[in-house]
Amino acid sequence: MNLTEYIKIHHDDNVAVALQNLKAGTQISFGEKTFILPEDIQAKHKFTLHFISKGQTLIMYGIVVGTAKMDLMQGAAVKVQNVEHQTSPVVNRQPITHWEKPPVNQWQNVTFKGYHRKDGSVGTANYWLVFPLVFCENKNIEVIKEAINDALGYNQYNKYKEFAKKHLQQMLNHEKTVDGVHAEVIINTRPFEHVDGVKFITHQMGCGGTREDAQALCGLLAGYLTNPNVAGATVLSLGCQNAQFEILRNEILSRDTQFDKPLFYFDQQTLGTEDVLIEESIKATLEGMALANIEERKEAPLSKLVIGLECGGSDGFSGISANPTVGYVSDMIVALGGTAVLAEFPELCGVEQELCNRCVSDQLADTFLDLMQKYEKAAIDVGSGFDMNPSPGNIKDGLITDAMKSAGAAKKGGISPITDVLDYPQKVTKPGLNLLNTPGNDVESTTALAGSGCNIILFTTGLGTPTGNPVVPVIKISSNTALSARMSDIIDFNAGTVIEGKNTISEAANQLLDYIVKVASGEVLSKATINQQNDFIPWKRGVSL
Repeated sequence: MNLTEYIKIHHDDNVAVALQNLKAGTQISFGEKTFILPEDIQAKHKFTLHFISKGQTLIMYGIVVGTAKMDLMQGAAVKVQNVEHQTSPVVNRQPITHWEKPPVNQWQNVTFKGYHRKDGSVGTANYWLVFPLVFCENKNIEVIKEAINDALGYNQYNKYKEFAKKHLQQMLNHEKTVDGVHAEVIINTRPFEHVDGVKFITHQMGCGGTREDAQALCGLLAGYLTNPNVAGATVLSLGCQNAQFEILRNEILSRDTQFDKPLFYFDQQTLGTEDVLIEESIKATLEGMALANIEERKEAPLSKLVIGLECGGSDGFSGISANPTVGYVSDMIVALGGTAVLAEFPELCGVEQELCNRCVSDQLADTFLDLMQKYEKAAIDVGSGFDMNPSPGNIKDGLITDAMKSAGAAKKGGISPITDVLDYPQKVTKPGLNLLNTPGNDVESTTALAGSGCNIILFTTGLGTPTGNPVVPVIKISSNTALSARMSDIIDFNAGTVIEGKNTISEAANQLLDYIVKVASGEVLSKATINQQNDFIPWKRGVSL
């Protein structure tokens, strides 16, 4: 088999993956079996390894990923026209009592420089947070943001203001604009040396909707306040909304009974004018940042890392290169005593059996299945379903069914035992691999991962996505080298070398972990952080896949 052209992932598979464009007439060889492709196969797409009759299942990664809608000849391209979503039912759980830990001796004494919090957690960044309890305060948040960022010199997008002014003036003066002129990067000295910045969150929730939505919002925001990357916060409220400060306070204490971070709360209906509200909020925020500046980075073991596992804009290579690489990193972190969190339940559809087997108890397995079933039912009730999860981009690049997408997405979780199963927006409390119930939506899921307590998020992509987070560094891992070159401004690490045969999964994973340590120590900024990709969308249950 020529690994540069095509690959059969699991010995039980009846489909293979093209690693490059294959022309009709190409000879395919697996051991002693050979055949000629009857049609062109695009890179990242799948083709059958033998004749598959109508109604027969397609196997990939060793599991069922679809059913043939018609007879498929040997070497036929797998398409939405000839294959539909199908998964295997979960049968009796077969607990996995032993797992092969990856070698981590070289990482045992490695540390990162982080911010040590009183609850024992360690932050990879030190941010002050400003957010509203209700969407009515979004405008005031934006006003405060503009004022503080300008005062502190954090507003890097001033470079585009000057760029726009220059070119507008050239146009008004009928001067020729120069295409090669670009915005200049403005580098400012941070007035608070040990504060990585102040982050402003806005959202469209807090009132209207259901009481459950308001409670979940407060739980999510409490998760951000207790996240080790957050030093303290300024909270704005109108006063009459569903998401009351008392609910937020109770959610905080349910996560950390000894919570003592600076927290400044301002109620507009109590204070009166917007001028008073904004001025008091600005003063409190600057004073809070001065308090946060007292903290300094100190050495911490890798067991203090809590890594979120996420994918978005996946392609046909994601489950072969980027996701297994991240999965190997996840196993290394777990082996070192750290924590990994695998999210996106719609993208675990079809791999429930394996995940149930990996749960450390029957109770956890039952919890996982219950959450999955309730989620899918809620999706069906609003006219959707897990089978509708693959996006047009996914399908175009080889992920034809949700089961196929899920089988590759689950590789981010490695092979370690599952120590806990969490419902949104619960906080991580147990080391090891955790499952967190979130939608597949990139921003909703990364938002939830930060709210669960992750201090680093690993985000794999095959098509490219700029998604980031306000308080947690998001590291982008590309599945293919072409993407890494084309969108170098958003990609941090290229796992496409695995596809090219330049690296093994373990080699790429060790290189990635080295990069993670640098980001966690503040030595390197992730591209999402540099680009100020501060995405935040709370999940409305039952609405999003």
